[in-house]
Amino acid sequence: MTAVESTTARSLTYVEAIKEAITQSMREDPSIFLAGEDVALYGGVFGTSRGLLAEFGPERVVDTPISESGLVGMGVGAAATGLRPIIEIMFMDFIGVCMDEIVNQAAKMKYMFGGSARLPLTIRTMAGGGMNMAAQHSQSLEAWLCHVPGLKVVMPSGAYEAKGLLVAAIRDDNPVIVIEQKLMLGRPAEVPEELYEIELGKAHVVKPGSNFTIVALGRMVSESLKAAEVLSADGLDVEVIDPRTLQPLDTATIVDSLKKTHRAVVVHEAVRFGGLGAEIAAQMQEEGFDYLDAPVGRVGAPFAPVPFSPALEREYIPNADKIVAEVRRILGKQV
Repeated sequence: MTAVESTTARSLTYVEAIKEAITQSMREDPSIFLAGEDVALYGGVFGTSRGLLAEFGPERVVDTPISESGLVGMGVGAAATGLRPIIEIMFMDFIGVCMDEIVNQAAKMKYMFGGSARLPLTIRTMAGGGMNMAAQHSQSLEAWLCHVPGLKVVMPSGAYEAKGLLVAAIRDDNPVIVIEQKLMLGRPAEVPEELYEIELGKAHVVKPGSNFTIVALGRMVSESLKAAEVLSADGLDVEVIDPRTLQPLDTATIVDSLKKTHRAVVVHEAVRFGGLGAEIAAQMQEEGFDYLDAPVGRVGAPFAPVPFSPALEREYIPNADKIVAEVRRILGKQV
């Protein structure tokens, strides 16, 4: 069932939506299993797999040793031989331990076998700061993964997206990285009860607008909506776009927005330098240069590790105030 066909909605938190996507998918397809550190007995460090062990048993909900390299390697092998694994990497920071398996095995296998290999592998991981977990448990590293041909990368901005994108990732016959965000876990939204999927590679216009475009990744969508409300007092009708899928990127929807707004900012929580915002801005200027009345702005984190100090971390992470400031800076250049 697609998102368009879904009819019955009720409120679920982001974490509940993730768990429901996994549960319903596992009920539908016996080839699906979940594996990761503390996903079974403990129910996941963030609670995304609570109750799954009791329903599906230890053969389909598997606690693994603390070895991300072995975990992803097992997932690659299982996917290549007919199963449909969901592999959980507890924190996104830990993908550094298994980059060979992700970049040189999962991403390359279909290409190196002339398209004959299927690799229906879903890798879920938790990114972002805001919980005072310090520099090794708070990073947003999506730009690393989007740079690798053979991988699809999605970043849900809310509970509705968390369920629909995860279901689509699980059903896809290619490796898909699902980047969840810690500060979203308790945030509710309307989520259909049915098993639905959101099309990969298609952006969503969250808020239509007429004279400024904000392209926001993941949790920054909600911050951008707050910014749009503030900017309305300046007479701005801001359009907010959620790419949903970061790789492949739906550039066409973004350029269509530029055709009417003529100015834009890209916002992400990751470090600004070399972040995905730079690629999105480059594509906007390559594909939509004739529509732009100003350079595309970017809002991201400073070029520094994520601080442990709550006060410093609050200053470090982009927010609505910083988005508003960047929009006004761009407009100020046009006066």
